[in-house]
Amino acid sequence: MRLRLFAAALLALALSPVAAHAQIGVYMNPVAIRVSNSQKDTGPFAFLGQNSTSQVLFGYTLGGYDAIFPSGTLSAGVDMRLSDLHSNGAMLRDFMLGVRLSGTPFTRPFKPYVQASVAVTTTKPPQSTVHTTKGAYMVYGGVDYTLSRHVDLRAFEIGYGSLTTVSSSSIGAGNGKSFPATSMVSFSSGLVFRF
Repeated sequence: MRLRLFAAALLALALSPVAAHAQIGVYMNPVAIRVSNSQKDTGPFAFLGQNSTSQVLFGYTLGGYDAIFPSGTLSAGVDMRLSDLHSNGAMLRDFMLGVRLSGTPFTRPFKPYVQASVAVTTTKPPQSTVHTTKGAYMVYGGVDYTLSRHVDLRAFEIGYGSLTTVSSSSIGAGNGKSFPATSMVSFSSGLVFRF
């Protein structure tokens, strides 16, 4: 159901009157995120696994951007993305909305970009059906490389952010111990289709 709503939002964005003069990009790329915390969660609802302080989750990101305000070699716009990641029974899903700046300050075909996003993130610990939904943020930077008129290679994208994951304390099994926000570092690459 969420995927259908997300696809409908992307379609509405692409068909909007503003999009007639803008650059639309759609992507579905593999992603790896290293999630880490400074404290070990020893309880039964530890998102990173009992007694672990880090975990790498793998999955995909489906998203799209709209460069609404092009201005010479620089453009500003919005980016929406939906991510689904898993590892060792743990799950992280998020819906992000962000502000994106991109440009062509170098000789084509390189197009660097930066982006700041806020998210609604759902996390589930291994071997449990319990989950929590919290806010998060991510800051991304990357470079797209033009392959053809409508296709870019996302050479790389690196992101850093923070979120509050499910934990034994958030479920009430942490003996009063609270856990700090968890940091995330993401790596992604893939194809972008432009319209």
